[in-house]
Amino acid sequence: MAAPIEQLVASLPGSEEPLEVLQTLKTAALALPLSSLRERAPEIRLGELFSLLNVNDREQVGLCIAILERFLQDELQRALYHPEDSVKLLTIAQVGRIVECSEAITEILNSLDLLKQIILCIGGDKISVAKEAIKSLSKISQTTSGLDVLFRSNLLKDLQNVMAISDIVRYRVYELVVEISSISEESLNYCTDSGLVPQLLQELTGDDILVRVTCAEMITSLASSAHGRRYLLKQGIIDKISNMILGADSDPFSGFYLPGLVKFFGNLAVMDSPQQICEHYPAFLEKVFSMAEGNEPTMIGVAVDTLGVLGSNLEGKQVLHKTGTKFQKVFRRLGHHAKSSNDLRVRCLDAISSLMFLLVDNHTEDLLAMAESWFSALSDQPIDLFRSIVTQPFPDLHCAALKVFTAIANQPWAQRLMISSPGFVEYVVDRTVDPDKESKDAKFELVKELVNSPTIAEIFGNQHYLRLRGYLRDGPYYVRAISAVAVEGAE
Repeated sequence: MAAPIEQLVASLPGSEEPLEVLQTLKTAALALPLSSLRERAPEIRLGELFSLLNVNDREQVGLCIAILERFLQDELQRALYHPEDSVKLLTIAQVGRIVECSEAITEILNSLDLLKQIILCIGGDKISVAKEAIKSLSKISQTTSGLDVLFRSNLLKDLQNVMAISDIVRYRVYELVVEISSISEESLNYCTDSGLVPQLLQELTGDDILVRVTCAEMITSLASSAHGRRYLLKQGIIDKISNMILGADSDPFSGFYLPGLVKFFGNLAVMDSPQQICEHYPAFLEKVFSMAEGNEPTMIGVAVDTLGVLGSNLEGKQVLHKTGTKFQKVFRRLGHHAKSSNDLRVRCLDAISSLMFLLVDNHTEDLLAMAESWFSALSDQPIDLFRSIVTQPFPDLHCAALKVFTAIANQPWAQRLMISSPGFVEYVVDRTVDPDKESKDAKFELVKELVNSPTIAEIFGNQHYLRLRGYLRDGPYYVRAISAVAVEGAE
């Protein structure tokens, strides 16, 4: 069989019917044992096959890939035993590319020994190799046949054996399982039936605090898909997390896992319905408020980020507004931290800009009054507060404060505050105060939001409006040319 294979490969460049030759070559290659192919590999010019990939013919490309995979299959498997991690990394990445081709994936799925070696790479010391293995196995699992091979063959036992190596490796496998579960409801069913997803959920209430932390992050990823959220709800996991938040005050170790639980509910509220989540699980919002008003920087940071996410859409803003003075008190704390808490200033400014932004379509009398009351709650002189921050020589603070102004720039009450603040328009159109590209871009976004507002000309007046339009026309990086006039006799 070896001689015909050599002859077939050699005949490809001048062949008038390459598809027929390729089909014959594929049949011959599949019939020959890998050991025989390995012996003849140096005599087979694979370059002829690679050259035939450069065509817009799906059938020809598919045949070439299937044949090449057969020739290279043994080499790929042997490379996974190589002591150098860089060789393993290259090999696993190649497998990931091969399975992207529907014609070639069957060959990989039939190579259980190759897939077993990739699974074993998840348990290696090199995190980059483990990540590449997770990536390739996730690609393989995007088809029903791939799910069958991974979860309904001996490979499942290999996954379970790898998990037993250590806590770190176990959570690498969980990462793979969650990634696969997020693809579709079918993939989630496979992962659930394998027992791996139920095992992950059981660890949420285990004795190991650090395991709880990691588990909370994993479950948050699982909830990123609608079918994942339905599954968690059906299994009572959301109720369980709510109860863990309720009992956090009596657990001296809750500080380790509580941030993850709060983040879980914050993401859940935005993906589903802030009103439904906050009404069904009131412990969540109460805990966020108490964390924001506390003294623990880590907890404050999580609360600030969660409020920013929750208030990023209109329904979330309305949920917060319903709490009345409770939220206004919390919002004033955000203003205090934005002014004085060095580690939290940018996060607070980002949250404030998210909470304060309103689309022009949402400019009802009630919503504008809500936004104005929130802004007033930030400090005694909120415009002066942000002007003092925006003039500081720190690009991250500079840009974050500009984003707050941009968030309120289309709201009439804010425009009236801006125009009544001495020198505000002069600052906005002064390009010399923006030290870097990020600051210039942030300033330009503020100007754009002001100019596009339907009320700006009336509130700012035509003179200031035209100055802003000129700034917008010239762009963020415009530099005015200065001409020098030579005077005879001047030194």
